[in-house]
Amino acid sequence: MPIFVLVHRVADSQSGSSIDHADHSENHSENHSENHSENHSAINEAAQTVAHPVAVLPVFLKGHHRGEFVFDHSWAEAYARYGVDYYPRLVTSVPYTPITGQRLWLAKGETLTTDIIKTAIAGVDDIAQQVGASSWHGLFITPELAKIATASMPTDIDIAHLLAAQDNGLESTAIDMPILERQGCQFLWQNKDLLQDCQPFADFEAFLATLKAKKRKTIRAERRKVAEQGISCQRKCGDAITDEDWKAFYHCYVMTYAVRGQQPYLTIDFFMALAATMSEHLMLAQALDASGEIIASSLFLYDDRHSENATLYGRYWGALGEYDSLHFELCYYQGIEFAVEQGLKYFDPGTQGEHKLVRGFIPTTTHSIHRIYDPRFVPAIANFCAQDREHMAQYRQQAFEALPFNADNMPAFDTTQ
Repeated sequence: MPIFVLVHRVADSQSGSSIDHADHSENHSENHSENHSENHSAINEAAQTVAHPVAVLPVFLKGHHRGEFVFDHSWAEAYARYGVDYYPRLVTSVPYTPITGQRLWLAKGETLTTDIIKTAIAGVDDIAQQVGASSWHGLFITPELAKIATASMPTDIDIAHLLAAQDNGLESTAIDMPILERQGCQFLWQNKDLLQDCQPFADFEAFLATLKAKKRKTIRAERRKVAEQGISCQRKCGDAITDEDWKAFYHCYVMTYAVRGQQPYLTIDFFMALAATMSEHLMLAQALDASGEIIASSLFLYDDRHSENATLYGRYWGALGEYDSLHFELCYYQGIEFAVEQGLKYFDPGTQGEHKLVRGFIPTTTHSIHRIYDPRFVPAIANFCAQDREHMAQYRQQAFEALPFNADNMPAFDTTQ
């Protein structure tokens, strides 16, 4: 169930002073809508103000964890052991999409500020109180949002004060609750040739030249294995992707779940909606057998090449059978070739997978922030988050050391992330 927190800048029509104010709209009840309208009108009439929307924060009311990729199952289990309901919970994310991006949408001309973030989170706190949510989770947020949010609100170090207040019989308010940060690690390919003044690669071979000889040999061998099985690959973009292509892709996609005895998360209607609404951002890589039949497909989305940090996103794949090295070819090498051809800066192939390291994908930090509303669980969860961040930092360092680049092309490890 989607709920939208609207942040308004409320200016006094007489004095000209302004404050940020959070409002929210829900879709699940006429009563809620009426209350929302009444409250909003009362605020404006009482203050004789003019409100200008400056930001929107989408929030989902959820009773499960599916499609998130930053999992808190252990937190829910802890609640259950103490007989406390962890559901519903509030989540700000793009469902089934582990991509870092803007979660707080800003009006044109606005910049992210401490006041906007604190006001938006106050709106989330209000929703949590109304629906009885245990927590709020902002997933795959930008480093900038994570930095400002954790700097502007209580963090792990405020827990002693929180417990002391609780021991003294004082009731904690939402604003007392800390913002807890978790960090993850994903693997990102960069279209940057260090030997050519960090210019984009000229072609796939130029990228291979940056790798150690053994790794180059492995990748070339994998690509040969695909060809030796009588398999050829092709890429289609936008309107060139036909309805038959989509049907073949979905058949392959469903197979990735069927082999595990599961139902697919997404429907054919979802993918057809992508084709209808954003075809200019779609690329479909297909594998064909010797008779020309499609036996595997991989769907990518990509930014406009002229946009800042233009990225290719590898999301969904499937095959009708087991084929040696075909997954690497269709999900990684075809993507790298396309990113080079289009002049895209990055290639994000999705979450997890150390096997991406040896193919030149660089470990990159991801960020999420969390808010727990029951003070009894805050210390343990905050300790978990702190230990998790330390573990992920060590993991990222170890992953970085396993990169396959030769010495002249080894990127610098960013210790600030």
